[in-house]
Amino acid sequence: MKGCSTKPVLFTCAILLFFVVAQEHRVAAAVAPCDPMQLLPCEDAIRRGSAPTKECCTKVGQQQHSVCGYLRNPNFKAFLNSPNAKKIATDCHYPYPKC
Repeated sequence: MKGCSTKPVLFTCAILLFFVVAQEHRVAAAVAPCDPMQLLPCEDAIRRGSAPTKECCTKVGQQQHSVCGYLRNPNFKAFLNSPNAKKIATDCHYPYPKC
């Protein structure tokens, strides 16, 4: 009898482990590769200070993990350090990174 009661527990643990691993895989797959061209929907908001579009905010969220790398690039640093870029981060509800 004792052996029979451990099988459901082991089966349940195996199922939970499967879901944890599957969720981690989904999260890892959801991270977009670093590509500054993905931020093109934000160009108007950066240059003119206009409100960011929904697409811009989505791209900012997808590229947030790459911003510190972009800031080390002199070609992008001036744009990303601008008050308008900081306004986009605020308007889109993403913290401006401290690199």
